[in-house]
Amino acid sequence: MPEATVLSVVVPMYNEEEVLPALVTRLRPVLASLGVAYEVVAVDDGSTDRTAELLTAFRLGWPELRVIGLRRNSGHQAALTAGLDRALGAYVVSLDADLQDPPEKIPDMLALARGENLDIVYGIRADRASDTGFKRWTAGLYYRLVRRLAGPSVPAHAGDFRLLSRAAVDALKALPDQQRVYRLLVPWLGFPSGRVTYERAPRPAGVSKYPLGRMIRLAVDSVTGFSAAPLRIATWLGGFAFLVCLGLMVYTLGAHAFDHTVPGWTSLFTGVLFIGAVQLICVGLLGEYVGRIYTAVQNRPTYFVGHDTAGGTGGADTPGRAETAGRAETADRAGAADAETRVPQRSSGPRT
Repeated sequence: MPEATVLSVVVPMYNEEEVLPALVTRLRPVLASLGVAYEVVAVDDGSTDRTAELLTAFRLGWPELRVIGLRRNSGHQAALTAGLDRALGAYVVSLDADLQDPPEKIPDMLALARGENLDIVYGIRADRASDTGFKRWTAGLYYRLVRRLAGPSVPAHAGDFRLLSRAAVDALKALPDQQRVYRLLVPWLGFPSGRVTYERAPRPAGVSKYPLGRMIRLAVDSVTGFSAAPLRIATWLGGFAFLVCLGLMVYTLGAHAFDHTVPGWTSLFTGVLFIGAVQLICVGLLGEYVGRIYTAVQNRPTYFVGHDTAGGTGGADTPGRAETAGRAETADRAGAADAETRVPQRSSGPRT
């Protein structure tokens, strides 16, 4: 019997050829020092540089390295989902490839989870001096916002560097969400958790794959995926606009009564602009939620796996959770129908 995998380290990466040698140099001795069976699940998120080539080369001398290649660039959270879906370990650590989160903290996370019987161990960024002032300010604003909307269970300054038990991973896999934000989903589970603090280091090589546009998209997904507060804000804005309209109506009638209609043009023009802006904001907020409903109704796979070096755990062109769940439901219904009609069917062999 092969030795059971104790620890899986999921590393989503996109165009990380510059930092990949440094990642392997630091990560491999840390995991080897644990003295447990482990695997490193490197998820290549459709890289266009030499990332896939370097992973293949490193795997020749590192049998614990497992490479999963996605057909196209599906995004950081989708690549992380692919790694969590296929990880085999009793504990799973998610780690970015940029080495801003130190892999040397993984033994502390595993020891804390085992010693205190925890399902989740968060990596908390106690010092972000390596980030720019704008990045620190926007990150602080983001965490204050999501903690106010999603609740205080969301730890401040906790990114995607965390340890999950097999029970927590299975609970995440059972959730139907397609546009996933794990830094909010994981605290929502409510599993026993602990924290390990560290200093956030600068990137040793390469450039950030999270520019301002992706940060804004992450914030929008976080807010619209976990709270209906923006819709309530739209309602309050509509009520406030209605009061402003009443005030302008009274002002307009008074100006007309005293034959001062021309001076009221400025206030009327301002009121029209204000109402138009509020309407656009409300329509935009509604559009975000309707867009999420549309994506859920489409039920498209979150990712497609092109290859998995583990071989037996999935072949090429394997879809993500959405299509797999749909096929399982269809199979269940077909099985129920077969049981009712009692029509025997000839087996066509296993499907991959």
